[in-house]
Amino acid sequence: MELKDIKRVLVIGAGTMGQQIALQCAMHGYDVTLYDVAPAALERARAQIQAYASHLAQSGRLTAAEAQAAVARIGATTDPAAAADCDLVSESVPEDPALKGRVFAQFSALCPARTIFTTNTSTLLPSMYAKATGRPAQFAAMHFHGYVWDSNVTDVMPHPGTAPEVVALLRDFALSIGQIPIVLQRESSSYVFNAMLNAVNSAAMHLVASGIASVEDVDRAWMAVMKTPIGPLGILDMVGLDTAWDITEFWATTLGDPQIRQNADLLKGYVDRGWLGLKAGRGFYQYPDPAFARPDFLTRGA
Repeated sequence: MELKDIKRVLVIGAGTMGQQIALQCAMHGYDVTLYDVAPAALERARAQIQAYASHLAQSGRLTAAEAQAAVARIGATTDPAAAADCDLVSESVPEDPALKGRVFAQFSALCPARTIFTTNTSTLLPSMYAKATGRPAQFAAMHFHGYVWDSNVTDVMPHPGTAPEVVALLRDFALSIGQIPIVLQRESSSYVFNAMLNAVNSAAMHLVASGIASVEDVDRAWMAVMKTPIGPLGILDMVGLDTAWDITEFWATTLGDPQIRQNADLLKGYVDRGWLGLKAGRGFYQYPDPAFARPDFLTRGA
């Protein structure tokens, strides 16, 4: 396949990242099908995608007509048969390699032989489930950052069996949807930016979980020194604390590291309460008016 042959994108998983990837592709002229097993997830996704598009129009990033045309290019379905005419798959299901393997195996039987498979995993290696895709040479990680239209870096990470021409095609595809492609030379958990961010997030959670500092003071320290508008725990709210817990729990179980286990347990306490971050209206902070966004946040604790 060449870039000109990619016309229809199937996004598997209607969560936060699936929604944003779908809209980003549609904004750049691709027809998109958003698939999820849960009808309620698709309903939420439709509403959120419309909200994203409206915001982009209001901020001048798109015209109103462009925003609505992008939304119109996105279909949503619970029927996996929609995979029958897709050219590229972007998967964003929870961070469980067994689950991802099952999903890819299911869709490998439904997609055309030409279809390229990509995974948006944040921390897993594509080689963990490349065989399950049924087309390992046509499979690689293609990892996005949220918000996709602002943090427009896409990591393209092949596994040892990915065909070089597929890597080149994914690089070209990333450019075609307004992304800056970062092509990794070999597999590495967490890619480039996330490898750095995860180290900061892990330290931030450890400070809270160990009772060393409050959520607010951890973020105040980072924001004041680094001159950023948000701290690491605020960023985790944007990611989703359920997603962060999935990742942290996986590595806590896999590595048996007591600090990672402590961080996973901290996140689990929030997840059990339904405090999943921005999308739920509450996480480490309450939304839509999080404390870190207030003008006096840095000085309130002084």
